[in-house]
Amino acid sequence: VVFWSGCAGAFDKRYRNVTKSFAQLLNIAGVKYGVLGSEEKCTGDPARRLGNEFLAQTFIQQNAETLKKYNVKKVVTACPHCMHTLKNEYNKFGVELEVTHHTEYIDKLLAEKKLVPKKEIKETVTYHDSCYLGRYNDVYEEPRKALESIDGLNLIEMARSKDKGFCCGAGGGRMFLEETEGKRVNVERTEEAINTGAKTIASACPFCMTMLTDGLKSKEKSEEVKVKDVAEIVLESL
Repeated sequence: VVFWSGCAGAFDKRYRNVTKSFAQLLNIAGVKYGVLGSEEKCTGDPARRLGNEFLAQTFIQQNAETLKKYNVKKVVTACPHCMHTLKNEYNKFGVELEVTHHTEYIDKLLAEKKLVPKKEIKETVTYHDSCYLGRYNDVYEEPRKALESIDGLNLIEMARSKDKGFCCGAGGGRMFLEETEGKRVNVERTEEAINTGAKTIASACPFCMTMLTDGLKSKEKSEEVKVKDVAEIVLESL
């Protein structure tokens, strides 16, 4: 298996901890995996969503050559944007991959008893559905099942969840833009999370994590409520 770290997983200070946490889970489960390191380029997702097709295809062709060179067949990634692009768009460039999101992979390892939660986590958690994981790729249950496998953890849903979920405000290249009118999307979603009374917001996407963290800061709730990735929570339970 190739673990695709993605730009955020490699460079974002906060999300690097998610990369490390997932790698630790793979190590504990005895999974043989590798990384492409500096040969891994951006998948081209943000450029393509923002309309710069030339830049997107430049990245895609570079990655396609690398993936073919190493005869890569299976990829796991902690970024839904990377997952969506590699899984659904790289086949047009001659690369057929079996691409799994890290929450799906964690759920599989838990089901196979390769990961066994031992520690109780007495916490109320609400899970935020990433658009690129949920609505685009129909992955709703695996992250929830992974969280529900932990003793003591109380999982509650926001008013809008699963296929009725609400965007964090970063998808489609919006991560790099500002709202120019109306209410900020990430603040709207953060308010929904706060209203559940949960002390932890579980996410499964680097963009979502950044937007929800910023939302908590704007509501002055970052001391009371934390944003954690599913991988970090599962690792805590081990």
